[in-house]
Amino acid sequence: MLKFGTFVNVADNSGATKAQIIGTFGGTKRKVIRLGNVVKVTVKAARPHAGVKKSELFRAVVVRVKKEHRREDGTYIRFDDNAVVLLDGTTNEPKGTRIFGPVARELKAHGFDKITYLAPETL
Repeated sequence: MLKFGTFVNVADNSGATKAQIIGTFGGTKRKVIRLGNVVKVTVKAARPHAGVKKSELFRAVVVRVKKEHRREDGTYIRFDDNAVVLLDGTTNEPKGTRIFGPVARELKAHGFDKITYLAPETL
């Protein structure tokens, strides 16, 4: 569970390293952000000479959260950090070509097949 203002890691090779969540999609009253939700982020730190710059706005999908997530079979999953993957424009395609670290398999149910395919491990 994430909230507005949360700083997250960027888990792709788009050039951004840190981002801050500033909004959600899917309703104005949505306060809690969970695994697989699409959010609006602003880049807070980026690598030099990268494709993205500091203070740019992007859509992103949440791929890892520290708070445990209960699955339908009764098991729980949690990660060591909060991480997002930047999305390209209005499509659900990732901006980068590589994904770093594991991602949750719930992303596939949300329609992010390419992210689960590019990730080195799907938990």
